[in-house]
Amino acid sequence: MSSVNTSLKLESITTRLIFTTRRKTKIAYRYLPTKVSKQIVRRVAEAWKAWCRALKDWSGHPEKYLGKPKIPGYKHKERGRNVVIYPKDAISSPLLSRGIVKLSQTNIELTTEANNINQVRIVPKLDHYVIEIVYTVSEPDKFDGKYLAGVDLGLNNLVAITSNHPGIRPLLINGRPLKSINQFFNKRVAKAQSIKACRLVKQLNSKRDRRIDNYLHTVSRRVIDWCQLNEIGQLIIGKNQRWKQALNIGKKNNQEFTNIPHAKLIKLFTSQLAGISVVLTEESYTSKASALDGDYLPNIRAKTEAKVVFNGKRVKRGLYLTSTGRIINADINGSMNIARKVIPDAFEGIEGLPFIPVVLDLWTKITNVAV
Repeated sequence: MSSVNTSLKLESITTRLIFTTRRKTKIAYRYLPTKVSKQIVRRVAEAWKAWCRALKDWSGHPEKYLGKPKIPGYKHKERGRNVVIYPKDAISSPLLSRGIVKLSQTNIELTTEANNINQVRIVPKLDHYVIEIVYTVSEPDKFDGKYLAGVDLGLNNLVAITSNHPGIRPLLINGRPLKSINQFFNKRVAKAQSIKACRLVKQLNSKRDRRIDNYLHTVSRRVIDWCQLNEIGQLIIGKNQRWKQALNIGKKNNQEFTNIPHAKLIKLFTSQLAGISVVLTEESYTSKASALDGDYLPNIRAKTEAKVVFNGKRVKRGLYLTSTGRIINADINGSMNIARKVIPDAFEGIEGLPFIPVVLDLWTKITNVAV
């Protein structure tokens, strides 16, 4: 019943906004096709409704938020830009049947092989626009993998992944290229800002975003290929709530870590349409506990009076020493503990589990990697 009421209220707000927009800005409203203009107004209504819901929730549970939700702001009268949505009704049907997307009242034509198109979005970016074609795809069949893997996201090692598949070596993916991209563009952006070259700043930030996106897409594709090759049907990824807001690994490392879009990488893992399930878990104590010794992993919210003691410890940068004197990669130890957070006995009773990782060359196909 509440969802019905919310829908009715949203329709009411949308109707009032459409009426007001028609009356006050008739020329601007009718410049676009009516169906497109209504989509823009509806997005404004949804933004206000979302703010009202967030404000109400914040008043009862402020601990869930970083601060009081801010009221939706006004767009600049001249430089303000909105996402423009063309629903299927505003796309030429005859051309669409021939694989051509033609937007109503524009010269924009795109070829596509996609079927079941729902809408087309024109999304403003820093110094350009991106045209997104949204279409429906069927849910992929669940990948029939009988093994799982823990994933530890980091800085120098962007991804450390260890599976419970006997004989399969862990995988490390280098994160230093992302640090280099950020450092390179940060210097150029700072120089451009010093001479107030606003257009150049936008171009540099846009180019940096594209390079980072390309790297993250390649990483996610390589990890998914590795999982399919090794019969891994579940990825368990460590991610703490507000982990970047409460980070304390030194001023320089804090800045470098927060500049790496780990959330975007996690989203890419979940949207690869490969049928591999992704589970997120908090990763408290995973870097301190010894996975090979089977150390108990307490929850970050658990109130324990006694100090937690672990059997192993870090001895050097990137290395972890177990109670038996065995030295393994610290990130591999962390990835195993992340898997144990969800499935405590994930690695028990498995013989022949190697711990020397494969450092993946990102531009090498995963089928050529010796695991």
